[in-house]
Amino acid sequence: MFCTADSILTTMDLKLLKIHVLDVINLLGMDVIYKTLSRKKQIGSPQETKLARCLSTLDLTALGIGSTLGVGIYVLAGSVSRDTAGPAVIISFAIAAIASVFAGLCYAEFGARVPRAGSAYVYSYVAVGEFIAFLIGWTLILEYVIGSASVVRALSTYVDALFNDTMKTTFQSAMPIQIDYLSAYPDFFAFGITLVFSAALAFGAKESSLANNIFTLINLSVVLFVIIAGSFKADAANWRTEVECTESSCPWGTGGFAPYGISGIITGAATCFYGFIGFDCVATTGEEAKSPQKSIPIAIVASLTIVFLSYFGISVVLTMTLPYYDQNADAPLPHLFETIGWNWAKWAVSVGAICGLCASLLGAMFPLPRVIYAMASDGLIFKWMGKIDSRFQTPLAGTLCTGLLTGILAAIFELKQLVDMMSIGTLLAYSIVAACVLILRYEESEAYEKKDDRTLKSFTFIAKQFFNGNKLHHSTRLTASLVTWLVFAYFVLCACTSMMIVFAGDKLLNIEPWAVAIFVLLIASLVSILVSVYLQPVSGRKLSFSVPFVPFLPALSIFINIYLMMMLDNMTWVRFGVWMAIGLAVYFLYGIRHSNLRQKKTNPEATS
Repeated sequence: MFCTADSILTTMDLKLLKIHVLDVINLLGMDVIYKTLSRKKQIGSPQETKLARCLSTLDLTALGIGSTLGVGIYVLAGSVSRDTAGPAVIISFAIAAIASVFAGLCYAEFGARVPRAGSAYVYSYVAVGEFIAFLIGWTLILEYVIGSASVVRALSTYVDALFNDTMKTTFQSAMPIQIDYLSAYPDFFAFGITLVFSAALAFGAKESSLANNIFTLINLSVVLFVIIAGSFKADAANWRTEVECTESSCPWGTGGFAPYGISGIITGAATCFYGFIGFDCVATTGEEAKSPQKSIPIAIVASLTIVFLSYFGISVVLTMTLPYYDQNADAPLPHLFETIGWNWAKWAVSVGAICGLCASLLGAMFPLPRVIYAMASDGLIFKWMGKIDSRFQTPLAGTLCTGLLTGILAAIFELKQLVDMMSIGTLLAYSIVAACVLILRYEESEAYEKKDDRTLKSFTFIAKQFFNGNKLHHSTRLTASLVTWLVFAYFVLCACTSMMIVFAGDKLLNIEPWAVAIFVLLIASLVSILVSVYLQPVSGRKLSFSVPFVPFLPALSIFINIYLMMMLDNMTWVRFGVWMAIGLAVYFLYGIRHSNLRQKKTNPEATS
C-alpha cells in the first residue's frame, strides 16, 4: 500500500509544524534575550510633555526649508552641473526630489501617528523594538552632529573666501596641524559659531525658531533674486553647446543638454539627493508643535516642494546663463554675477548665502538635543543629558554638550571629510522609517489583539496565508508577524540587488548570462514579497495622514535608500562601524539595564 504526501501529512504529528518561531527561540534558551531586545514602547494618544508647545505649521515649514536649503543651493547645483550631469542637473534634482518625497511621506505618517520628540528613533521603538530603536537613535546622533559640523565648516569657509582666506592664513601659520585625515589648521571661527548657535537653541525653541524664520526668509529672497535677475541673461543656446574632444578624452562630456549621458543623470541624482537631507528634523518636533498630527505632514510636504522649486529654478538659471563647463564648483552664484559684470549682486548673494547657511545650521542643530532628550528619557543613554531646564524648557545639558562636540569636529576636520560621513546615517534612518510604515500599517487589528488569540496554525494554513489564501479580512497576530518577516527579507534582498547593480553593473550591461539570471531572480523575489504584503489584511486604525500606495511606495523608498548606501566608499562604512561599536558598548553596559521598559517591569511603581 502506497502513501501519498497528503496522507503522510495527515498522519504526522502536526504539532511539529505548528511550532511558533518564538518557541524555537525558547528551546534555544534565548527567549529572555529576544524579549529584551524586541520590547516595544506603547504609545496611544499624545502624552503630556515637559517641552513647550509653541511651534506653528509656519514655524515647522520654515525649519524644514532652513535645514534643507543651505549648502546644496550654494554649492551643489554648480558642482553637479559642471562635473556630473550638465544642464540635465534639473532632471537629477527632480529624481532626487521624488525619492525625498517618498521618504518625506513616510516621515509625515509617523509624525501624525507618533507625535513625540525623537523622530525615527521613536518610530522604530514603537514598531520594531528597543535594540533597533537604539541603533537608529545612535545613528541619528551621528548624522546630526556630522551634519551640523559640515554646515558650520562650510559657513566658515564661505565667510573666509569673502576676505581672501585671511582666517585660513592666520590660523594655519599660528597652529598648523600636520596629521592625516584632519584639517590643516584648527578653525576657531567655526568652533565659536557653533557655541553661539548652541546657546541660542538652549535658550528656547521659540526664540531660535524666530531667528530661523528670519534667516529662511532672507535665504528664499536671495533664491528669488537669483532666479529673476539671472533670467534676464539666460540663453537656451547654452543647453545646446558643443565641446571639443581629443582622441584620448572628453573632459566635459559630449556637450548638449545631457553631456554625460543617462549614467551622469543618475549619478547626479545620487549626489543631489543629499541636497534634500534635513527635512526630517521637522518630525522631531512632535512635542513642541501646537498641532503635530496636522502641522507635521503639511510642513514636510510643503518644505520639500519649496526646496525642489528653488533647486530647479537655480539650476535652470545657472546652466542657461553660463555653459555648464564654465560653472564654479565651490561658489557658483557669486561666480555667475561676477562673470556677467554685476559685482553688486555678487555681494548681495554672498550675504544671502551666509544667512542661508545660518538657517541650515540652526535646522541641522535643532533636532540633535531632541533625539538625545528622547533617548535619555527612555533610559537608553545617560539620563542627565535629557534633563529639562525649568527656566528655558529645553534639554539644556544635552544641547550644550552636543554643541561642544559639534564645534570640536568642525574645528579639526575638513568639509569633505565631514560630508562623507553625513549620508549613511540619514539613508539608514529613512529606510527604517519606511519599513516601520509597512509594519505598522499591517499590525494586528485592535479587535484581534483584545481576543489575545494565541492558537497555533497548521503549516498548510500559514503557507496559504502568504498570498491570503485563507481569505482573512482583518489583520491578526499571524499576518502581522508574516509582514514583519517579509519586510526583513525585502531589506536583505534589496541589499543583494543593490550590490549586484554596484559591483556587477558592467556584467549586467554586457548581458552575461549568470549575472542576468541572478538579477532577474532577485527582482522576481522582490516583486513576490511586495505582492504577498499587498494581499495581507491591513490594520483598521484610522490616521489623520496615511502614505498612499502602500506597500509599493515605502518599498521603493527602501530600495533607493539602500542602493545609495551601497554607493558609499569603504572608509565611510569603517567609520560608521566604529561609531556603532561605541554605541553597542553604551547600550549593553548601560541602556539595557536602565531602560524605562525594564524598570516598569521590575518595579511598576518606580516608573509611571
